[in-house]
Amino acid sequence: MFVFIIRRVLQTIPVLLGVSLVVFLIMQMVPGDPATLLAGEGATKETIESLRHELGLDRPILYQYVDYILHAVQGDFGESLRSSRPVLDEIMVRLPITLELALASIFITVVLGMLAGIISATKQYSAADISIMIVALLGISLPSFWLGLMLIYFFSVNLHLFPVSGWGTFRHMILPAITLGAGGAAIVARMTRSSMLEVVRQDYIRTARAKGLKEYIIIYKHGLKNALIPVITVVGLQFGALLGGTVLTESVFAINGLGRLIVDAIRTRDLPMVQGGVLIASVIFVFMNLAVDVLYRYFNKRIDLN
Repeated sequence: MFVFIIRRVLQTIPVLLGVSLVVFLIMQMVPGDPATLLAGEGATKETIESLRHELGLDRPILYQYVDYILHAVQGDFGESLRSSRPVLDEIMVRLPITLELALASIFITVVLGMLAGIISATKQYSAADISIMIVALLGISLPSFWLGLMLIYFFSVNLHLFPVSGWGTFRHMILPAITLGAGGAAIVARMTRSSMLEVVRQDYIRTARAKGLKEYIIIYKHGLKNALIPVITVVGLQFGALLGGTVLTESVFAINGLGRLIVDAIRTRDLPMVQGGVLIASVIFVFMNLAVDVLYRYFNKRIDLN
């Protein structure tokens, strides 16, 4: 297991280099000159050129990229063009908020999704099964920003149960977490139902029932554990989707997290901030996939990690 983890960590290096290169090249192609935006309206050509030289934007692109990577591996992502503060410092202020939101959402995704999937599978073709699948289909189909706006309208504006925007208390967390986790919960519910239906038809489940074991022991001890592998895959992918989804959710609920920071940086062509934010999010996503692979092995000892 230790060798497997080390090997996977080493495999993340080319992945992160590829991500950083793609983001760097895309930001180079985005219209607008950061030096012009930073100098402001009315700045002379000499001032803009001087600023470009100071920021290193007049050097060849390859030189800029290599210089960025060499500093990034040392934890130096440069300074924000807007605030002149170190990029890493600003990310570390915003990142905990986004992680709190993502973890709350993944909790809703896993608990609500798996519970609904188990109920649906054990009550196949019943009214509960049909209702859950209809709700799951709605959860997959509805855009998260629309769901967020509707939750604000009903629970914040009309019923005054939760704050409209902001972050800081448990009540601030509920509506954004539901907005972000609803789609994932719907996908996990459908995957859990499908996987459970396949498992409960296996011979060892019939044997367990023939031995007189209680139904909840059969479902949760013998059935669920063997049905979890595809569900873990979906949950791992959903965590990556949640990090991306925080961009919209944080904008809807005016939360000052990493997603909103990246959006503001893109709008102002704050290149060091965009590159740093995306790279940090990529690192989290890559290590989340590593955790998924380790969980595979934990739940099924027959899986060969090689």
